Amino acid sequence: MDCGKVGKLIYDLRREKGMTQKQLADAMHISDKAISKWERGMGCPDVSLLQELSGILEVNIEKILLGDLEPNSAEAGNMKKVKFYVCPTCANIITSAGEAQISCCGRKLTALVPQKAQGAHSLNVETVEEDYYITFSHEMSKEHFLNFIAFVTLDKILLIRLYPEQSGEVRFPKLRGRGTLYFGCSRHGLWEEKL
Repeated sequence: MDCGKVGKLIYDLRREKGMTQKQLADAMHISDKAISKWERGMGCPDVSLLQELSGILEVNIEKILLGDLEPNSAEAGNMKKVKFYVCPTCANIITSAGEAQISCCGRKLTALVPQKAQGAHSLNVETVEEDYYITFSHEMSKEHFLNFIAFVTLDKILLIRLYPEQSGEVRFPKLRGRGTLYFGCSRHGLWEEKL
């Protein structure tokens, strides 16, 4: 841990929050001299203080330790770069429009890598009125099921959460332009099918 980089990051984040050293110290129940010491690179926060510091400054502990908050490049809202994450503990489904560091239930998640739809992992898509009517024959038991289907266009994502023992059909409103259907299998990961 580079105390100089950590101190500069703490200084920048504290100023961004409009806090004085005393206000940050009071919020953490420590001396403002400790904050000053950190910001001058004369020492680093004790490990026992990192979680509280992280919460107050609203930044990941890992980023504090690295002393760096390098931003992602702007993706201009292009949903074609969408990434899907599924928590193995609670089955939470999380999306991002580009690179992100995602965690859930205390675990870092990695983005699912889509595979081309085929065989049991394929969807039947029909147009009914102004909707896409999607059916599938994939098993929907508690042990093996599709957990979501998402329709992604350049600027929108529509996601439907699926549950075990649910019927094999969903509807999405037809959106302007072409899109991609993504669907997650509880055992075999992410699949994609172009519309």
